Order: sequence, then C-alpha cells, then structure tokens
Amino acid sequence: MTSSAAREATRSSTPVAVRAAWALLGAFLLVWVVFEMIKHAGWVIPLGVLGFVAPDLSFFVGASGPHRHGQLPRGTVGAYNLVHRPVGPLALMTVVALLADGPGQNAAPFTFGLAWLLHIALDRSLGYGLRTADGWQR
Repeated sequence: MTSSAAREATRSSTPVAVRAAWALLGAFLLVWVVFEMIKHAGWVIPLGVLGFVAPDLSFFVGASGPHRHGQLPRGTVGAYNLVHRPVGPLALMTVVALLADGPGQNAAPFTFGLAWLLHIALDRSLGYGLRTADGWQR
C-alpha cells in the first residue's frame, strides 16, 4: 500500500481478530445498556441515548479547518481522540459505582458511561479508531 493510498483510507487497518473482539464487547454492552434502561427507566433512558451519541459531538469542536474526505480537521482531533478512549467512560463508571448509596442509585450516569463505552466499542469494531495529528485514521 502506498503512502497516498494509506492517507486516503477512511478506516484503520486493525486486524480482523481485534475488530471481532471489539464487536463482541459491543454486543455485550448493547445488551447491558438496554437491560439498564428497561430496569431503571426514567432518566436512565435519555442519558443512555445521550451517552451513545455524545462522543460524536466532538466532530463539531473546531470543525471549520480545512480537511479532505476521511480526514478530521486538526482542531477536532484532540477532542475526538479524548472522547474515543475507553478510559473516560471506565473512570466515570468507577466513580459512579463507588459513590452509589445502594442498588439502583446513580443508575443514569452509570448507564451514560456504559453507552459511551458501547459507542467506542462499535466504532472500533467498524474500523474507526483514534486519529493522527493530521486527522487521518491510525
């Protein structure tokens, strides 16, 4: 693959086995998120949906820079990479779990974190990973 062909790629070259593992995790997380939404209802449902959608809102941060198809503007890359790392939702879920007063307490922010992690797992399973400083797939 030439360097120009690599730059034109819109998806990463992550091995199929790794992408399959992310897909398996995504399937597990999808079932867990839906379970939590049904079990707790109320604010858990909209926060679960928001948790799934919110990471892609990073596309709007600094989106006015020049870029080509498949490339993020340089101003967007930092925010995109920050919210597409699993450590963010895992930290949120850990803090929420430690601060919970009992079963069912803080279910909405915990489900937000689960849905956020689901988004990351599905992106990785489809080949959309972190970006280079230029905005291209790694």
